[in-house]
Amino acid sequence: MTEYGRGPGSEPWHPEDPLYGDGGWRGQQTHTGQQSLYDGQAQQQYPQQPQHGDWTQGGQPGHDQQQYPYHPEQGRQEYGHQYPGQDQQYAAHTPQQYQHQDVWNTSGAQGQVPYPPDPGDPYGQQPAAYGAQQHDFYRTEDAYPPPEPPGRRRPEPEPEPAAGEEEHAFFSGEDDEDDAEHELQSRRERRGKGKKPVKGKKRRNGCACLVVCLVFGGGLGGAGYFGWKFYQNRFAPAPDYAGEGTSESVTVEIPKGAGGWEIGRRLKEAGVVKSADAFVSAQGQNPKGDTLQAGAYLLKKEMSAASAVQLMLDPRSQSNVLVKPGERNAQVYQAIDKQLGVSAGTTKKVAKAEYKNLGLPSWAQNSGSIQDPLEGFLWPATYPAAKGMKPEAVLKQMVAQSKQKYAPYNLPAKAKAMGLKNAFELLTVASLVQAEGKTHDDFRKMAEVVYNRLKPTNTETNQLLQFDSTYNYLKGTSNIHISEKEINSNRSPYNTYTNKGLPPGPIGNPGEDALRATLNPTHDGWFYFVATDGTTNTEFAKTYAEFQELKDKFNASSGN
Repeated sequence: MTEYGRGPGSEPWHPEDPLYGDGGWRGQQTHTGQQSLYDGQAQQQYPQQPQHGDWTQGGQPGHDQQQYPYHPEQGRQEYGHQYPGQDQQYAAHTPQQYQHQDVWNTSGAQGQVPYPPDPGDPYGQQPAAYGAQQHDFYRTEDAYPPPEPPGRRRPEPEPEPAAGEEEHAFFSGEDDEDDAEHELQSRRERRGKGKKPVKGKKRRNGCACLVVCLVFGGGLGGAGYFGWKFYQNRFAPAPDYAGEGTSESVTVEIPKGAGGWEIGRRLKEAGVVKSADAFVSAQGQNPKGDTLQAGAYLLKKEMSAASAVQLMLDPRSQSNVLVKPGERNAQVYQAIDKQLGVSAGTTKKVAKAEYKNLGLPSWAQNSGSIQDPLEGFLWPATYPAAKGMKPEAVLKQMVAQSKQKYAPYNLPAKAKAMGLKNAFELLTVASLVQAEGKTHDDFRKMAEVVYNRLKPTNTETNQLLQFDSTYNYLKGTSNIHISEKEINSNRSPYNTYTNKGLPPGPIGNPGEDALRATLNPTHDGWFYFVATDGTTNTEFAKTYAEFQELKDKFNASSGN
């Protein structure tokens, strides 16, 4: 083969031959000490590429083969230094890239020494800095004039893009990996004559702009909306109706413990007020606004919040049933019928037929002698009862409330501690205490009287309670003047003058105060009591003699 730069018949190169390499600049480069710098980087700077028609200088196996890219912008080849022990390889480029391939004359001519640098040329004295980056143009058509040094070169100005032809990559909708290909295509289009911009590209740009506008427009709209809501919540008055409402009425049930916001929410759902905020504000401005209680209210639709608060403070707007402590079920049934607008006796019939489905506790009883299985289970409180509601719905609320109130006391266990058979008997005692007592102190003493008279060791009354309240419950009256003849002639189980022990069941609905007194009676030895004034003043005695004195006092006050 032909050795680089020499003829076929040349002798091998001698180390002292100054014409080694490409002579001149490259020869001097070899002796500058930069050889070791590039020995380990040759393969990293110039990766191997597939070769087509390569020709090598030396062609010795095991040597790295290098490819040197062609840069059309500069119109020349750039390649690095020649390294000892390695041959340079020049790739055969396509005709479109190269017009001339006469790098060295390989026809056998002897390599010649290049001309020495011109002393007047300041750049000719810098072979290492400049020549290391320059291609040797010797014996090529580009040899004259010599190329300008890097410091004097000016970048080739790029043609001005045609109007509407090139857009930013953000609006082009093209992938990043296609940028180089589209850039080359764009330059070819600019160099062409009479070529028009691609219409599809414009459409994509327009869609991208539309999306951006929608995103920014949506963001501005959202910010404006939330800003308006913030202003409305902080500074603007709450939505409210005007006036005292329409002619259409509606019943609204307010549960126990509901605050202003909960009341306003329920009124808004019923169409009474326009917003809960307006109601809360009106309630706070009314001096009596915080006195609103639970219950059912008959109101009008589309009322101003202030009018709604004022009407709810009027007792005439309330549609409730109030169960008072000690009140009997018969009276409660009548009140429910009245509030619901149903015929008299309707609720009593429902109670008798549906008592098993109203949620009574498991310890409730219903023996044949019990007049009303719901007696004692309608807890004293206020309950909503308005037209349109069913009697069983109202009764369920009352039974559920009593069950909830009784549960914390654990009545079955407390009954055994008091010497009673079950919780039902304990509830019966509480109803007697509520019916006969007047004050808290009365309740505790009255509970002791009941327990003392129920004892088998009772020799004062021989286990007879002798309570007028049980007989009045039987008769459905509240008469305190009962003759002995009338009492002794009635043998009903509710007549505690003629029957020992407790009546079959409660005789009313005891309140919580009476229930607590029943669980915590006095232990002073009380056996007797007399309402000496006939109404509120109850006095107690331990012996029968003391009882007679109290009885005489009662007769004197009542005119007997």
